[in-house]
Amino acid sequence: MRRWILTLILIFLISGCVKQKSLREQAVESCLKLCQESLKEGINLEDGPCLSEEIVDDWVCDVSHFPRIEKDDFPQNQCGSYRVGGTHHFVEVDEECNLIRVY
Repeated sequence: MRRWILTLILIFLISGCVKQKSLREQAVESCLKLCQESLKEGINLEDGPCLSEEIVDDWVCDVSHFPRIEKDDFPQNQCGSYRVGGTHHFVEVDEECNLIRVY
């Protein structure tokens, strides 16, 4: 019985030491991966499309230009779920999949 309790305590302590990724970190990682996959598939990112309306819970993945240009502000080139308040955070990458900002 004592061994069982010590094993449970050890498992509990170890699980507390393993850092899980935050949603922010997951969103950035997933967005960068999706962007790279899109490039490999030959998808044109020049117009700054929304790559995912919800890459992870409450986060979108959007392509933009750096520095921003006029077409980045066109509604058809933005993630609609963020624009209307369905999601509240975004990962923004450029057309070469470089991270621009996370908000």
